[in-house]
Amino acid sequence: MISLLKKPLTSLTAFVWDDDLRDLRGMRLLVVFILRVIHMLLRELLGGQLNLRAMSLVYTTLLSIVPLLAVSFSVLKGFGFHQQLESYLFNIILEPLGPGGEELAQTIIGFVENVKVGMLGSVGFAMLIYTVIALVQKIEAAFNFVWQIDRLRSLSQRFSNYLSVITIGPVLIFSAVGVTAAMLNTGFATHIASVEPYGSMFVYAGRLLPYLLVCLAFTFIYILIPNTHVQFRAALVGGVLAGVLWKITGWGFATFIASSAKYAAIYSSFAILILLLIWMYLSWLILLVGSQIAYFVQNPKYMTLHRIRFVLSNRLRERLALQLMYLVAYHHYHDKPAWSLDQLIAFLDLPDEPVSRTLQVLVNAGYLAEVQQQDGTIFLPLHAPETTSLVKLLAAVRNAGESRFLGLHQLATVAPVDRLVQEADAALLSSLGEQTLGKLVEQQDPLLEVDPLQSRPAPT
Repeated sequence: MISLLKKPLTSLTAFVWDDDLRDLRGMRLLVVFILRVIHMLLRELLGGQLNLRAMSLVYTTLLSIVPLLAVSFSVLKGFGFHQQLESYLFNIILEPLGPGGEELAQTIIGFVENVKVGMLGSVGFAMLIYTVIALVQKIEAAFNFVWQIDRLRSLSQRFSNYLSVITIGPVLIFSAVGVTAAMLNTGFATHIASVEPYGSMFVYAGRLLPYLLVCLAFTFIYILIPNTHVQFRAALVGGVLAGVLWKITGWGFATFIASSAKYAAIYSSFAILILLLIWMYLSWLILLVGSQIAYFVQNPKYMTLHRIRFVLSNRLRERLALQLMYLVAYHHYHDKPAWSLDQLIAFLDLPDEPVSRTLQVLVNAGYLAEVQQQDGTIFLPLHAPETTSLVKLLAAVRNAGESRFLGLHQLATVAPVDRLVQEADAALLSSLGEQTLGKLVEQQDPLLEVDPLQSRPAPT
């Protein structure tokens, strides 16, 4: 039996994994992509990391939901939208919980209305803002894990970006819903709706509107939250699939609650809390799954049979460090715009993590300066290229990560090995001599004399 199944499985594995997605076209591309996405999602879910991240976000959400809504409530109150907050909280988030969800929404709004921001004092208000920031930071960390990024935004970026999303985001959502409702209630729209088949189209459009809003909300979350550049196309695919899955799961969850009375019999008054925890876990898990799909859409070449760990070899680390120093110093030496992190990643056609980690090594070693700007992070050389020794630069890259807890001084002395390493260091010093980075960048590089991002095919 096993031998009979082995050949079809081998053929299916070859069909799915042997070709590069960038070389496929048409229906085969779609089929192979879907099969790879299903495999990758199952692998990530069974691996447990997405589950753990979703559980962690459930705990953080419970602690932060009231402060988060309190901040949004205070802003919405200024625009006159606060009276609709309860209905939207139930219709968009808590509807799958059934009648208990409506009661829970009323309870949460009651807590929010009892929060008197003016009576908290400076310390209390600071703690309120900190709780909200901590929630969004936790969400960013979960999304960064999906995108294989190990760095959070800087402290100043967190306050500016997070607070803008928390305060302006709800206003834009309520405004969009209000404008849409106003347009549908105009005389022209009413006249069009009275004529078939436009009337039926209006009815179906009204039913689809909540789904579209959820998909658009997920799409903008995938664009704004991860600390990297996310293409709109990738975010849209992830947002649409996650939005549809979230609505389908909500319908199934509501059906399950309506057809089962066991939870109420077992947990009594705690049943609604247990169901809330389960629904929040499913919601966060679906949101992370959508982000994972967006990652695969933007980076199809990393969809492999086995999970990739972006660990640089010693050779690659030294080569990449020299390339990064050369690129940054060349633009500085020839009065060109400074490189941003996203531009370096796109030009080198490498994953975010190894590039950002190598840049951090150069920053910590005192060779590069990391400058935060409104549209991203740029890198500048800290020293003139003419004074940057290549021997010392390579030594700094090789020594990165050593400390008093784990360093060369802790290794036992082995005379033949020590002599060999000394001879290799002497050969390197003799080969490079006093050569500096300036010798490299003073020569014109044809590739960098045009827009480097346009001189090579863009990453798929």
